[in-house]
Amino acid sequence: MTERRMARRYDLSLPVNVRLPINREPGSHNGQTRDISTRGVYFTMHKELAPGTEVDFTLTLPAEITRGTEVFVRAHGRVVRVDKHRDEEHESIGVAAVIERYDIIRGESAHV
Repeated sequence: MTERRMARRYDLSLPVNVRLPINREPGSHNGQTRDISTRGVYFTMHKELAPGTEVDFTLTLPAEITRGTEVFVRAHGRVVRVDKHRDEEHESIGVAAVIERYDIIRGESAHV
């Protein structure tokens, strides 16, 4: 299989908070990233999303990674693939999303 990614992907397991802006669904859903690049992200969560769904999400890069203060990444994207994972105890949903735009906010100035 040929690698088609244009941006380097980093294996990072970080908490992610996901909102569905188009559906105006109240509240948010928590998940965990598996990997991320400047153009896309893969995360797992318990809510099933359909390909094409627009998502807003926020993740926090801890100070250990940024070598300074924690950094918040607020992004808007679109789901491109969904994978269902099941083990003996739970089911989780893997979501691959393309990032359409993002803002980076340093720790002191962020109000998430």
